[in-house]
Amino acid sequence: MNPVKHVAIIMDGNGRWGLKYKNSRNAGHKEGLNTVEKIIKETIKNKIKFLTLFAFSTENWKRPKKEINYLFNLLENFLENRISDLNKQNIKLKIIGLKNFSTNFNRLLSKSEKKTSKNSKLQINLAINYGSKYEIINAFKNLQKKKETINEKSFEKYLLTKNIPDPDILIRTGGTTRLSNFLLWQLAYTEIFFERKLWPEFNNNDYSRIIKKFKKIKRNFGSI
Repeated sequence: MNPVKHVAIIMDGNGRWGLKYKNSRNAGHKEGLNTVEKIIKETIKNKIKFLTLFAFSTENWKRPKKEINYLFNLLENFLENRISDLNKQNIKLKIIGLKNFSTNFNRLLSKSEKKTSKNSKLQINLAINYGSKYEIINAFKNLQKKKETINEKSFEKYLLTKNIPDPDILIRTGGTTRLSNFLLWQLAYTEIFFERKLWPEFNNNDYSRIIKKFKKIKRNFGSI
C-alpha cells in the first residue's frame, strides 16, 4: 500500500458550474469554497500531511477584472473569517506564488501564514499568482547568483515548495487534461487523476476513490 503524504489539486470548473446552474461564473467560485472545506476535512481524516490547492495562476490575470476582483474578495473573506478556525484545527497555511498584490492583501497573507506557522496536523499550500515556469527560472537565477553547483538538491532549495515533499497525487477536475503550468518540476513522478466532474461537484467519495486507487498502484520510479 502506497502512503499518501501530499495531494495537489487543480480546482477546475467553478466558472462553468456557475454558468450552468446559477447563470453566474462568480456563483461557481463561491460554491467551490464549500468543496475546499470538504476536501480539507477529508484530507485530515486520511492523515495526509500536505494539500496544495491551485487557486489562481499567473495566466489568470487575463480574465475579466470583475471576476478577478470577486475571486480575491472571496479569498480575503475566507482568510479573515476562517484562519482562526484553521489555526484551532492545527492547520498550517503556506502561500506559494508571487505576493505582488495590494498592501492590505499582502499583509493578510503574511499574517495568516505567521499565525499558523507552528501548526503540524496539515499544511495547506495555497498557490496564488503561481506559475511553474517562473518558479523554475527564478530558482536557476538564485543558483547562479549564489554560484552554487547545479544539481537537483541545490536547485530544489530555491523552489517555492522548499521542504515540501513532491505530490504523490495530482487531481484535476473539470474534464481538462493538462497541467496548466502547475508544479512542473515537482510532478515528475506524481500519479495524475483527471476527473470529469466540475470542482463544485467533486465530493468526498470521489476523493476517497482516488486515494484508494493510488494506494494500490505499483510505483516503479524507473525500475521494473
